[in-house]
Formats: sequence, C-alpha cells, structure tokens
Amino acid sequence: MTSQTTLQSVPALGTRPASGSNPSRAETREQLSKASYDLLVIGGGILGISTAWHAAQSGLRVALVDAGDFAGATSSASSKLLHGGLRYLQTGAVKLVAENHFERRAVSRQVAPHLANPLTFYLPVYKGGPHGAAKLGAGVFAYSALSAFGDGVGHLLSPAKAAQDVPELRTDNLKAVAVYGDDQMNDARMALMTVRAAVEAGAVVLNHAEVTGLRFTKGRVTGAELRDRQSGDEFGVSARLVLNATGPWVDHLRKLEDPNAAPSIRLSKGAHLVLKRTAPWKAALATPIDKYRITFALPWEDMLLLGTTDEEFEGDPADVSVTEKDTAQILDEAAFSIRDQQLDRDLITYAFAGLRVLPGGPGSTAKAKRETVVTEGKGGMLSVAGGKWTTFRHIGRTVMQKLEALPGHPLGDDFEPISSLPKKLPLPGVANPRAVAHRLLVDNPAPGPRMAADTAKHLATHYGSLAFDIARLANDNPELAQRVHPDAPEIWAQVVYARDNEWAETTDDVLRRRTTLTIRGLATDDVRARVQDLLDKK
Repeated sequence: MTSQTTLQSVPALGTRPASGSNPSRAETREQLSKASYDLLVIGGGILGISTAWHAAQSGLRVALVDAGDFAGATSSASSKLLHGGLRYLQTGAVKLVAENHFERRAVSRQVAPHLANPLTFYLPVYKGGPHGAAKLGAGVFAYSALSAFGDGVGHLLSPAKAAQDVPELRTDNLKAVAVYGDDQMNDARMALMTVRAAVEAGAVVLNHAEVTGLRFTKGRVTGAELRDRQSGDEFGVSARLVLNATGPWVDHLRKLEDPNAAPSIRLSKGAHLVLKRTAPWKAALATPIDKYRITFALPWEDMLLLGTTDEEFEGDPADVSVTEKDTAQILDEAAFSIRDQQLDRDLITYAFAGLRVLPGGPGSTAKAKRETVVTEGKGGMLSVAGGKWTTFRHIGRTVMQKLEALPGHPLGDDFEPISSLPKKLPLPGVANPRAVAHRLLVDNPAPGPRMAADTAKHLATHYGSLAFDIARLANDNPELAQRVHPDAPEIWAQVVYARDNEWAETTDDVLRRRTTLTIRGLATDDVRARVQDLLDKK
C-alpha cells in the first residue's frame, strides 16, 4: 500500500477493541463526575502529569484533565534535551547542575532508557567569540565531573576532527571545539508514557476537557466544572484538593479562584525550526551567541532542530507562534557555526514555539532562573509553574511533599508518603531499544511482511517494549503494516494504537504528538483526511 491507497480498504478499522484499550470518553466523564477524588490536577503538561503519576503511586485517588491534548503546549515545544545545564556553571550554580545531572542520568538510564539517548555536543570556539578555548575546556571538564564522568571526560577537540562528525560545521576562524555529553528525547512521547504510568497507578485522565469554573465548599476550592471539547458535554469533578498546573494559563485559573489574585509569572517565548539534513550528523552543536545564550543545532528524528529564542511574551498563550522575526533570528544565529547550504529556507519542514513559565519579576528572561514556583490561593488551590523538563520527576516529588505538608491533612491519611516510594520507577515499555528493534526485525511470523529496519528502530525508540503491541496489530492486519507516508518510518498500526491506547482525539494529536509526521513536513491533506477517518471509526 502506498500513501495513495484508501483507508476504507483496511478491514481492522472498525470499533475499538473490547480489551486492552482505554475507556471511552463517555465512560471517563461518568467516572470523573460520580467519584470523589483526593487530588484533581488541572493541566496535562509534564508538571501536572508528573504530579499525577507520583500522587497515584502514593495511593491517592487522582484525576487529571487538560483543556487541550496532553503535552499539547509548552511540554511538546522544548529543545528535546535532558541536560545538566552547562550555562548554569557560569552563574556558579554548581549544586543545581549536579542535581540536574542526577535526574538526567536517572531518566536516561533507569526510568526511560527506551525514550532517551545519549548525545555528544560540540561547542565551537571561534576567534572573537564570547568565550575562550581555555575557559570552555575547563567548563566542559567541570561539567562532566559533576556528572561523575558518566558521559566521558569533557575535553577539547581539533576543528578537523569535529568537521568529520558535523560535516556542515563552519571551520573559518574556528580555534577549537569543546566536547561534552547530555541526553536527548522526544518530549511528547516521554509525556505520553508518563500519562500512561499515572493511569497504570490508578489515575483517571481526560484530555480536551476545558475548565469552565471552580467548585467551592465553604470558601475552599473543592473541584471544577468542565466541558468536553469533543462532545460538548458538561460535567464536574469533586476533589479534596485542586492543583493548578496549567503552565502559561496558571494565572488565568488563579483568577477563577480569586479575581483579585496578583500575577505570579511571566512568559518567555522559545521558537524552534526543524529542517531536513543535507548530511548525517554524529554530534550536536551548542554555539555561544553571547555571554548568556547558546543556540543549538541538534540531530533529532532524522532531521535537524535549530533554536531557541528567548523573548518576553505578553498576550494570549494560545496565540504563540513562530514569526518571520523568529525564523530570521534562528537562522542568523545558526549561521555562526553552520554552513549556508544547511540553512536554506527550503529545507524547513516545521516551526514551533512554546512559552517558558518564569517567576514574576524584572530583568531579562534569558537571565531568569528556571525554577518551580508553588503558591497557595485564598481558596486553598495550589498552583505550580515553571521548571525544567530534565527534572520532571523531581518536580512531581517536590509538589507531593508540599501537599503532604499542608496543615489539616487535606489529602487524608490513607496514602503512602512520597519519601517511602522507590525513587527510580521505570516508565511503561522500559527496555533496551536495540534489543526491541532486533526482535521486531526477526520475529515477524510467516507469511507476514518483514518490518523495515527504520520502522523497527522508530518503534523501539518511541514505545520500547510496547512496540510489540503495535507489531501485533500490523501482523493481524498487514494493511496496518504499511507506511503512513513513504518518506516516514511510521506505520498505520501506530495511528490505531494512538486512537485506542494513547488518548488521541484529533489529527494533530496523532500527527504532531503521537508520531513525527508533522515535524517531518509530511502531514499532508491526504494523510490528515485518512487519519481523521480512522479517528471517526473509534
């Protein structure tokens, strides 16, 4: 089947399977409206998801809702890095870097080795640049030392050797290249697996469910009124405690609790570009722009990811987008270290922007701390905002510790303190992705078609051992083993799986966050129509 084959010919695209899939939206709405929860988390970005996961692990009855898709905003618009934060060394934040490294290693080694992969970074030192070779050499050595040299020893490399690994590297006036290691991920996939972990621990979740108001009991927030954006149905959720984890919208929800609530955050826009690669890259570039900022060029999902910007944002968070000014800035800054042929605008397949949530206050957003802020409103609603993707587990545990410490024990006593739980619980699908890919390639039963190597690798590094569930769908119906688009590794079985097992409700849910088709520039009208046809058969 090519991309031109109609989906109507696929026999297994009817109703949802009877077992092994998520409950329907109607069933979830009924469950949410009839039960009483210990904790209602409003906001399905990574902070809310992580808190829901840890709360459910503690034995709490947890509900999680989001007005859009899980990780539908900032949490799927990051630079896709799990990193210690090299630039924080410049401000003397040694302890912070060490803590970030600990979390980075925990996620990439124990919690989600199937979703994260090590990435070597080259930091080019040009004549007249903001930093000298000796300073950067010492910096990457210290950085690797704070990671207990788990990614090798930070060192300096010759321009000639670096150019072999990054063929598009500019070598004019290049004095040296500093080398260090961090990790990379697909943020949307990491978030979805964390949602799944929360559900497996007992949480009830619903995306595309908008809060229209808060419930109050004797002046305290005890739940929320919601509207299902897919069906229009209205319902409510009651909870002992409500956590506002709505990211850029955190102050909007705080005003529903208290119309006089003062602003608590400010927003910084970070834009990125995705381009086709003109040659294979074996390392990423982290190029200093000035004393504080670095621009990244990251090999990611067979593409090249460029960014990011850091500009204060005012206005409706729903309106954030990549402007011509953002595009020009990203390409101009990338040109410091990348040859022109790799920066041709015709190579751009996708552009996206997200909003960093920063503590309120004066000064440049580039210099602002990326810290998590937890506040309690007059109605007892807790609001959490800010932080880094790298420390998402730590943030979830920290929020739980704050909930446990609240006076009056609003959560009751029937839960296990977060401090007594295992600290490195793996996410679903945890496995060695190389072993999974190998099995996918050799286990195809006759007369089924052999899976393509790029598809096997893609499934292994986006689903881990859950890739075998997708392979079974493809084996049961060979039509589902065909590619969604000839130029992408995804197969139609992933769309069915996203619909039935990963809460995908819209074409963007599938194409932007469950798969990589949008970022590759392959979410054509034809593909979108066929995906919608599948979703309509739920």
